[in-house]
Amino acid sequence: MSATGSPLVRPRMLGRATANAVVAISVLYTLLPVLWLVLAAAKSRDALFGSDLLSLSDFSFARNLTDLFAMDGGLYGRWYVNSLLYAVLGAAVGALVSVACGYAFDKYRFRHKEKLFGLVLAAVMVPQTVLALPLYLMASEAGLVNTFWAVFIPVLFNPFGVYLGRIFSQGHVPDEVLEAARIDGAGELTMYARVALRMLGPGLVTVFLFQLTAIWNNFFLPMVMLSDQDLYPVSLGLYAWNSSASVSPEYYPVVIMGSLLAVVPLILAFVLLQRFWRSGLTAGAVK
Repeated sequence: MSATGSPLVRPRMLGRATANAVVAISVLYTLLPVLWLVLAAAKSRDALFGSDLLSLSDFSFARNLTDLFAMDGGLYGRWYVNSLLYAVLGAAVGALVSVACGYAFDKYRFRHKEKLFGLVLAAVMVPQTVLALPLYLMASEAGLVNTFWAVFIPVLFNPFGVYLGRIFSQGHVPDEVLEAARIDGAGELTMYARVALRMLGPGLVTVFLFQLTAIWNNFFLPMVMLSDQDLYPVSLGLYAWNSSASVSPEYYPVVIMGSLLAVVPLILAFVLLQRFWRSGLTAGAVK
């Protein structure tokens, strides 16, 4: 029994060990930069360029935090508020638009429906950097360059969010429920707002999180659209400071501290909304 079973057990154990090793390497690859960022944010400028980054000496977390919000007249705070407006408000409105469009593609019949949806799927494969120059030319014609709207309006439309919205609509909103609502005399907008949108809650949260991450990390579009530093998001502002650090080394600690604070909203969003996010991904995968 053992002689015949051992050849089967060994490949199974070897495969499990290989999978665990791959997972461990992936975890280290993900967590080591974060660990370095946390340790570096608590060090003074001299310690950053020394070999004692892992030591408990030169602990300057509070000082770096104070310097961050005092640098250039408190410009980082303004960048942070800008990023929250761009990302949180933009992701909320964009998620509502995407889910509504996906719901329309799923529940309504209209001419060239599948062809239009094919264009949506094709737009998913277009890199956002390719669209930056056309968006700049359109914003220039509309007089929106170097304004809040030049960055905010383009992020409201997400083809991948429309695709997810249709998938979630197919999996969460039964046609029978909508027919019952129509029989009760509900209009289309009322039916969507009071019936369908509640069922689409997990999908809405999922699209919101994807949008939030993409907008918060958005860099190229603000760089093309904006020249006023008061309108910069955190990503572009830290890039500007990092470019100045080679001439003014006092920017290095504040750039690292600013980078650490920049990941906090994303972590909080995923932690607070993970229950809805997991259920949404599971439903979409099953469908």
